[in-house]
Amino acid sequence: MSEKNHPPYTGPALFSYGFRPLFLAAGLFAVLIVPLWMAVWSGQVALGGPFSPTDWHIHEMLFSYTSAVIAGSLFTAIPNWTGRMPTRGWPLMVLAFLWLAGRFAVAGAGGLGPVAVMLVDGAFMAAIGVMITTEIVAGRNWSNLKVVVPVLLYLAADITFHLEAMSQGSADVGRRMGFAMVAMLVLLIGGRIIPSFTRNWLVKRGPEPGPLPVPFDRFDAASLTFTLVMLLTWVALPESRLAGWGLLLAAAVQFLRLMRWRGWRVGSSPLLLMLHLAFAFLPLGLFAVGLASLGILPVATGLHLLGIGGFGGMTLAVMMRASLGHTGRPLEAGRALTLAFACVALAALMRVAVPTAFGLWIAAALWTVGFGLFAWRFVPILSLPNPTRRQANGR
Repeated sequence: MSEKNHPPYTGPALFSYGFRPLFLAAGLFAVLIVPLWMAVWSGQVALGGPFSPTDWHIHEMLFSYTSAVIAGSLFTAIPNWTGRMPTRGWPLMVLAFLWLAGRFAVAGAGGLGPVAVMLVDGAFMAAIGVMITTEIVAGRNWSNLKVVVPVLLYLAADITFHLEAMSQGSADVGRRMGFAMVAMLVLLIGGRIIPSFTRNWLVKRGPEPGPLPVPFDRFDAASLTFTLVMLLTWVALPESRLAGWGLLLAAAVQFLRLMRWRGWRVGSSPLLLMLHLAFAFLPLGLFAVGLASLGILPVATGLHLLGIGGFGGMTLAVMMRASLGHTGRPLEAGRALTLAFACVALAALMRVAVPTAFGLWIAAALWTVGFGLFAWRFVPILSLPNPTRRQANGR
């Protein structure tokens, strides 16, 4: 249905498009969650809930912060796929409430039992799955119905995390499943948007010497399939030689994918360069996890490269670009946003290069400053009407 045949949206700007409340929630959560974790880690704060402190930290980064970004990205893309109006108004308010309720439940607010916490926490992604399926089916956009599969697998990883914590006291398999599913989502989405955005930018600049990025092809599909198999092997057999050597090869394949996208040609576009650099943390992290499976590195090295640099860096870069583009602003990072990304990338490097309490505090500070800059820049952008709409309405 076109805009002209649909009643104009007159509610709060914050709930006019899916990326607005969800990216805002993710950004503010990222600012708060790491200082809170440091307070928990140092013994200054004690949380309730069904998880150990370490499992709570991992869960909230993998399944809370990341889920809000994934959902916001999906609700931004689906109207383009289906030609239907974006989800807005009260359904987004309900989603925001479900996400926030999950955060309080997992932290122990309300004194809920483990099963109730699992149900409250899982309600958000379950609702996302139902809503995107409904939109894709209503728009008869059958080719994109496959996007529901990774969403359901992501939800399954979250449920596994809860069930294992209930039965074993520690969610070891759930942690690895969470990392594997988020890694695959980032590898898949990054492999779609990075070469496309890079090609469009290079073509717009005019003819220059050098090849253009290679679009998504059979090599990408085969490399993703192989990486998925190796990540699942690691989930099941984390200390096996098969997982170790398989992840080393998967890292090499993903690095080759990145090289095909010609990132060295986008140095004058910080927003594009951020995407390439963030993606580079994924093969680096896979390589380190592979070495950990072979007993050469601590497993935390690879997980922090993946989690902070890959997942954190990519989601930050995607939120910046999508928020600027979909609110009618120039796709320009400026000094503040460039510094924000640099802080998150440095946080990842500091966390693994200086594996001491000092390094942990510095990495936490860099992450918090990076997302603090994002929040400072984007809270008004995400919560207020677009400039053109404000002028048209006299506000």
